[in-house]
Amino acid sequence: MGLEEPILHYYLKSFSIILVIIFLVFVSLFYFLINKELHFKKEVLFIEKGENFNNLILNNFYELSPIEITIFKLFYRINSIYSKKKIHYGHFNIKNTITFIELLNVISKPSNILNKITIVEGWSKKDLYIELSKYFDEFQIMEYDEIIADTYFFNKYEKFDKFYLKLTKHKEKYISNIKNNIFMDKYTIEELFIIGSLIEKEGLNYFDKKQISSVIINRLNDKIKLQIDATVIFALTNGNYNLGRKLSYSDLKVQHPYNTYVINGLPPGPIAYVGTKTIELILENYKTDFLFYFFNENYNKHIFSKNFKEHKRKLREYRNDK
Repeated sequence: MGLEEPILHYYLKSFSIILVIIFLVFVSLFYFLINKELHFKKEVLFIEKGENFNNLILNNFYELSPIEITIFKLFYRINSIYSKKKIHYGHFNIKNTITFIELLNVISKPSNILNKITIVEGWSKKDLYIELSKYFDEFQIMEYDEIIADTYFFNKYEKFDKFYLKLTKHKEKYISNIKNNIFMDKYTIEELFIIGSLIEKEGLNYFDKKQISSVIINRLNDKIKLQIDATVIFALTNGNYNLGRKLSYSDLKVQHPYNTYVINGLPPGPIAYVGTKTIELILENYKTDFLFYFFNENYNKHIFSKNFKEHKRKLREYRNDK
């Protein structure tokens, strides 16, 4: 009996040492493999929703052994429990060589590939349709006063509904910041977008838009018909703007709710998408005495006048110079 205890103690000690060695070897191997550089097969990694982890690794990286796959799965499960890191689906830019730790850090976040859509100030719905069709298979065209013309970034895999929500939230946040502007004491948000759309279609640059804004406000205050050519084109083309010719005098008489040569005040809705810069210049409430303007093709700019007599004189001079 006395001899059995030292032998048992010896074997237990040896077994413990072996276990420690095995553990240290496993930890070293574990650490080595998760920090080993993997060679990515493609330019972009695409992860389908619910994709099998084994397929994800095997289909996208070169020369992986079964033990590497096992280690990666174990490391991912440990992370998912303690760090709450879950694999996202979508498209990801991946370096040519990347460690598993780096890979997991990338794919456990939303897609790092962003698409960009710029909705240009003054665009028609047709323009927006062409742009959206490049990125979405299914989408809806938004009303002119539903969103703000701006540049928007979104993940490549995003559905249109999520993109649409981003646009409407952007507008809501922007409107909440301007609703207390003194300009809004007299005009509604809807009217602000209508005025903005008229300026977008007529104005050539920032200062030109400021002057046109002042003309619109002056004419509204004086209860003079706006007589804006862009509204006539909108009426004649049903909002497509591709008239293909110059406006005629008879065009100005067309009975249409958007034709500001025949209606009083603002048209019933915007005629284009409006950007924040235009909204901000309207809110500046830039003051002039101008009531009339026309486009001078010789100088590629609008000519402004304070009254009809001055307007006629400048028009006559322009026509004589042609």
